[in-house]
Amino acid sequence: MIRLLRETRYTETDWGSMKLVLLRPQEQEGKLPGLLWLHGGGYYEGMAEMVYFSRGRDAAQRFGAVVVSPEYRLSGTAPYPAAIDDCYTALLWLRDHIDELGIDENRIMVGGESAGGGLCAALCMMARDRGEVQISFQMPLYPMLDCEDTESSRDNHSMFWNTKKNHEAWKLYLGELWGSENVPPYASPSRQKDYSGLPPCYTFVADGEPFLCETVKFVEDLNRAGVPAKVDVFSADQHAFDAFFPWKKASKDARAAFLKNFGEAIGVKEEEKKEV
Repeated sequence: MIRLLRETRYTETDWGSMKLVLLRPQEQEGKLPGLLWLHGGGYYEGMAEMVYFSRGRDAAQRFGAVVVSPEYRLSGTAPYPAAIDDCYTALLWLRDHIDELGIDENRIMVGGESAGGGLCAALCMMARDRGEVQISFQMPLYPMLDCEDTESSRDNHSMFWNTKKNHEAWKLYLGELWGSENVPPYASPSRQKDYSGLPPCYTFVADGEPFLCETVKFVEDLNRAGVPAKVDVFSADQHAFDAFFPWKKASKDARAAFLKNFGEAIGVKEEEKKEV
């Protein structure tokens, strides 16, 4: 198990200072992967410190990744495009600090869970379109991608996230765009028409949660565009099952699958690392 340093940094934006929570190894040898990790919370809640309990923390502790988690603005006070703009600012900050943090410029990665997974997907699209940062891999876990109902989100009554909460969250995030036919893919990544040139992807999702269909479709769209992408579907009734029920078999299996795929993405075989 790698011992980690926890730091708080700040970066200036056009609205003020944005907090960045960093996790990185206490001892470092060579260049390390850099991982921008985006927290969940339906776009309207959550905080950067949630990285401490995330798969992003696992990547830091197992593989020594340098993890940056931004405190992006929440939709209750600043709807779209505030959050994605803040995440892009954090991505540029990571890029600009690769030498200081010992990050390999060819292994800049993005991940997140739930709404953070949606922001991850949108950020990869934005980075591709702007051409300022090359993202090598994306890990949008059970991502919140589609502002319209899907077969799995239309009539879902799960405990932690369900149809009612999903509608309320999208309405708050999209603001005046809610119900519009002109929602851009940076707001709802399922609106994307061109998946070519996006980073390879790994994700997982539960078979009983609202975001099942949009997650599977996202991976299928990437594959059709020639982008390597994989999704593991685990048997669980709850959204974010790995976070809420970490002791259950499905959660342990999901965590192991994430670490295996993360290791492969950075060129490290899982058997070369000890268990956390």
